[in-house]
Amino acid sequence: METRIVVVEGKAQEMGHVDSESIDLIVTSPPYPMIEMWDGVFAAQDGEIGDCLNEGKGREAFDLMHEVLDRAWAECYRVLKTGGLACINVGDATRKMGSDFRLYSNHSRILTAFLDLGFAALPDILWRKPSNAPTKFLGSGMLPAGAYVTYEHEYILVLRKGKRRNFTTPEEKRLRGESAYFWEERNVWFSDIWRDIQGRGQALAEEAERKRSAAFPFELAYRLICMFSVSRDTVLDPFLGTGTTLVAALASGRNAVGMEIDRRLVGTAYKAVRDARDFANVYTMERLLRHMEFVRARTRNKGPLKYKSRHYGFPVMTSQERDILMRNVEKVVEEGEGALRVVYGNGGQGKEEDAKLIATRE
Repeated sequence: METRIVVVEGKAQEMGHVDSESIDLIVTSPPYPMIEMWDGVFAAQDGEIGDCLNEGKGREAFDLMHEVLDRAWAECYRVLKTGGLACINVGDATRKMGSDFRLYSNHSRILTAFLDLGFAALPDILWRKPSNAPTKFLGSGMLPAGAYVTYEHEYILVLRKGKRRNFTTPEEKRLRGESAYFWEERNVWFSDIWRDIQGRGQALAEEAERKRSAAFPFELAYRLICMFSVSRDTVLDPFLGTGTTLVAALASGRNAVGMEIDRRLVGTAYKAVRDARDFANVYTMERLLRHMEFVRARTRNKGPLKYKSRHYGFPVMTSQERDILMRNVEKVVEEGEGALRVVYGNGGQGKEEDAKLIATRE
């Protein structure tokens, strides 16, 4: 099995190289309007935004920043297949402009933009990422009414273009079965609040890259890809940053395209994918081992599981998990112009070393 991953320098508002109705899933985290680290990114695309910020016109700057994003969301609608899903990770902003402190609700503004394009909103996810910083509280501390609630969550909006996707051919059904997730993963992943994923800083060499990057963790992108796409689907991240979405696509056996306006980050993302083989394979094995730990605990407390995996031989909770297949990455081949070809092995089929390693944990 092979997939193709492409890293492109360019604006998310200008995806002419991506065919209409060619993308199965969008996973992205755009620059957050009214967060200072992204002021320059927005102002570079619309000079009026910088003027509004300098003049303390917060609401006007907020609206103009979202108009920049609106053009990207329109392109997302064009390239996404009917039945395809878009997962948008975004945080709201709190900011003081002059003497005026207020909340800027990015998630509701983006949701409105998607609904206006014709998307259907599905239940969203709150990503809870608490901070233990002693100075995290805003305002006057213990004196009412000048203190403010501390924001420790971001949103993951989940939106669908058109009606629900159908899997009708034998090949579509086979790939869907191989892409199943474990029962115990489903119970965590499909909760409306994610508390088990911590935000992560980026270890980037260049100061400019650190200022421009607030990448979400690998686990967040990987979950969303596993939840809302199947093997060999094509995933798009129009605000690529350091490449997390593309690495998650590689680890999960998906094709992918990433757009990034910052040339320095394009190079960072490309290298992240090119060098991701060992990381992806270790993560896949750890996922299998976590399942075996669940099986041991469940068997001890509740008795044997009813079904068995066809490819691995270990027990699973439901019949829908029997065809799960996670392929290891054998090599990542550079093809030029930002393209990489990913070659996979057969995963659990005939891989004696996989069975032996799993057996040592039983």
